[in-house]
Amino acid sequence: MPPNKPPNPPPSGTPRTDHPRSLAGLSLRDLEYAQAVAALRHFGRAAERCGVSQPALSEQIRKLEAILGTPLFERTKRRVAPTPTGEALLAQIERVMLEARHLLTLSHGPHNGVSGDIALGAIETLGPYYLPGLLRLLRIERPDLSLRLTEGRTARLVDRLLDGSLDLLLLALPVPRPGLIAAPLFFERFLLATPPGHALASLPMLSLDELPADDLLLLEEGHCLRDQALSLCDAKPVTRHATSLETLWQMIAAGEGYSLLPALAVAARPELQELILCRPLNDAAAGREIGLVWRRSDPRTPSFRTLAALLAAQRPAATDSAPTALPDSANRSPERRQPRR
Repeated sequence: MPPNKPPNPPPSGTPRTDHPRSLAGLSLRDLEYAQAVAALRHFGRAAERCGVSQPALSEQIRKLEAILGTPLFERTKRRVAPTPTGEALLAQIERVMLEARHLLTLSHGPHNGVSGDIALGAIETLGPYYLPGLLRLLRIERPDLSLRLTEGRTARLVDRLLDGSLDLLLLALPVPRPGLIAAPLFFERFLLATPPGHALASLPMLSLDELPADDLLLLEEGHCLRDQALSLCDAKPVTRHATSLETLWQMIAAGEGYSLLPALAVAARPELQELILCRPLNDAAAGREIGLVWRRSDPRTPSFRTLAALLAAQRPAATDSAPTALPDSANRSPERRQPRR
């Protein structure tokens, strides 16, 4: 009787289908690599985020796919995208990584207070103007706290908070996503910013109803400040926009139109106030509420509440006190009327 013929090996590059059921081959590092590729849809940028070379990251992804027995990503010259099966596996990888990070934070325990390394994200229209004072405050009040700072737009920051790559966010409230806790810190008023010769500059009183839409300058889509300005002015979208708050400053100074600027940004640029007139509006609702946001599942919640209380008590001079927060809510209806998000 002839011996059994061994099965033909799978083609090169095909993940194994006889993968072991042991956890010994799984590495949290490899799961982190896969998470980065899924978020950035690019192997090179994922490798840069993870601090490894692209060939090393690609090889570890291939090994992970071999262990799992299925490709996680469809790779072409133009795009990298999760496969249908990979979508489900990557969702589970996010949950595994989140719990792994919780394991580390639980080892410190909330009794130690806010300390150690914290990844903090802030929206781009707030970070440059609020974070310098925040760092000076924490250097005195929380010297054992080390912050890793990131700036970005709301949607991306919230995604990174939910996947565990960020611990805390500084955002304009409310945050329309479940699973989060928001602690209000302060209310930041919007000021009307115009060139000196603008028609609005000569009005004795300014109200939102009097603001025209035809020369309103806004940030480009994706900035929450743009949505807030449009909602407050009840204006139709305009074609002229800026990519950043600093560019918006320069456009107003050049006489291109007017805009609504947050008070902290105005206070941080006194040298531009010779070229731009900034005036308060006759409307207490013209502004935004800034809060500290974190995951509801984070075991450091008591410590984060303590930190939020400190920041609220030491709010910047250019801001007002925030309304009282409802318990454990990032989607509450604040006492001040807020613009639609």
